[in-house]
Amino acid sequence: MRNRNNLKSVLRAIGCIVLIAAMALTCMACGAKKDEVTPASENKASGKEFTVKVTDLDGNESTFTYASDKASVGEALLAEGLIEGEDSEYGLYVTTVNGITLDWDKDQKYWAFYVDGEYALTGVDNTEITAGATYSFVPEG
Repeated sequence: MRNRNNLKSVLRAIGCIVLIAAMALTCMACGAKKDEVTPASENKASGKEFTVKVTDLDGNESTFTYASDKASVGEALLAEGLIEGEDSEYGLYVTTVNGITLDWDKDQKYWAFYVDGEYALTGVDNTEITAGATYSFVPEG
């Protein structure tokens, strides 16, 4: 009986780790002003132009446009100050987007990361910038 309880505890811990890893791979944060649209021509960086849509906790959407020569979406948005997060063994765990911080332990919400309307299969720091793409961050939980 004791081994069965230990096995259940281990499986629960593994489930939590998998959930945290999934959240880390789909979350990002930004510190830009709400409803601000930044024309790519005004950005200091040149490179691939892309759009970022951020949905707040009330369902309001803000749209930002950037051009960057960075390798990943995460790199570009960190450089722009649009996101903040913590490094983890799974990559960047985004905690704040557009000045809104989500904490799974307190809110049971995280920043879901989408690429062209589809749930991202990679984290923000492992997603290469594609010219013309739209990346979205939506609070989910």
